[in-house]
Amino acid sequence: MRTVIHHPAGHDFVDIESVLARILDVAAIAVGAAVASLLFKPAVEQRALASAVVMFEMALATLLLSMFGLYRLWRGQSKWWPLAAAVCGWFAVQACGLAVTALLHRSLSISRFWWLSWTALTAAGIVATHLSVHALLGRRRAGKDLRTVAVVGAGEHCDTVLARLAATPADSFRAVATLSTTGDGRQRSDGLPAFVALRAFADWVREQRIDEVWLALPLSDETTLLRVLEEFSGDLVNVRFLPDVSRLVMFDRNVVDLLGAPAINLIVSPMTPAALLQKAIFDRIFALVMLILLAPVMLPIALAVKFTSKGPVLFTQQRKGANGRVFRIYKFRSMRMHTEKPGVVRQARRGDPRITPLGAFLRRTSLDELPQFLNVLRGEMSVVGPRPHAIEHDDHYRTIVDGYIHRYRIKPGITGWAQINGFRGETEQLEKMQARVEHDLYYLRNWSFGLDMRIILATVVKGMRHSNAY
Repeated sequence: MRTVIHHPAGHDFVDIESVLARILDVAAIAVGAAVASLLFKPAVEQRALASAVVMFEMALATLLLSMFGLYRLWRGQSKWWPLAAAVCGWFAVQACGLAVTALLHRSLSISRFWWLSWTALTAAGIVATHLSVHALLGRRRAGKDLRTVAVVGAGEHCDTVLARLAATPADSFRAVATLSTTGDGRQRSDGLPAFVALRAFADWVREQRIDEVWLALPLSDETTLLRVLEEFSGDLVNVRFLPDVSRLVMFDRNVVDLLGAPAINLIVSPMTPAALLQKAIFDRIFALVMLILLAPVMLPIALAVKFTSKGPVLFTQQRKGANGRVFRIYKFRSMRMHTEKPGVVRQARRGDPRITPLGAFLRRTSLDELPQFLNVLRGEMSVVGPRPHAIEHDDHYRTIVDGYIHRYRIKPGITGWAQINGFRGETEQLEKMQARVEHDLYYLRNWSFGLDMRIILATVVKGMRHSNAY
């Protein structure tokens, strides 16, 4: 029996790319500061403080930028989302530096023009270095860590695995053959060799020195699994089991180590602790920046609400957050003061007499939602996530809408995937709420930092106006 050991050299390139990118990122911070100093020379008394801030942020960047996923392999990703993460990571570093100078009561001692030019130049430098490193080492590692894969299985799950293999970059995995477990030996439309006999398939794998055999099988097909394992028990071919659990899982299908044994996540939180931390850091920084930028808008709105109708400026109501924890949400008051029956919350409807003229404008433009950046800053909400509903509505819909309860697995958001896709405002029909929840669950299953940036961008580009908001 012929056996071959393959050494995946591509991992060396991944390490080189990560180390080189880290070095160049730190260098970009220093170079950006130096160029900014040439453009806007700080005063003599400012130079020592500016130098200290630059040194501090260079050290901080080595820790904080990695939390935004900048130094992972760009395998199967669009190159633009890592670049967006790089810029956001640098802004986070700058925000931390600004916070430290403010705590030391020295923020007024630094030139604003120097700081802004340093921020812009370094952002451009980090983007340029990441593009350059990826392009340079990408050409060198092309094909060096390519691993050939032969897939065992049949049906929709097997086709899905093959489609994902076809969608991977050319320097990762490539499907080269299939073994049909149903005995169907018809020529495949993708042109891959199709085997029906295990022995012939195994001989071909050995002869062609295929790197891996993937078993795309249902959990019930133990017979095929054991036969393939026995056939390759004397080979150094990697054999991997990709079970079809699509009918069982709610979110991800990750295999984790649980008390020393592998376990498949069926219904668990869809986001890892690292992802939650990354999201929390971004949320706090974004909320702080937005509250500062929007203060000139929020103050006139508050005064207008106060002087156009009786009642408080802010409307507060209990909502459920992550894991069902109750918090008070903030909004600019858009309705006249009124009394609801205990346990009853009526959704706003078109022509609702409770809504003030100013409130109608605020609700149409979603300006009434701006105080929720305070909830984000307090850690009760996120910038992007499922929109929170009144607790009375939660208690009603959780028993009649499939998957509704799983909206509580992460913090609710100011905007979300459902909102940018038109599911906003009144849900007078059960089908509308079901569609909104399905969009929320899609967001949970497919979360990424890039998806959050896409939703925020779509919210800004499309605006917060919608015909269902009244």
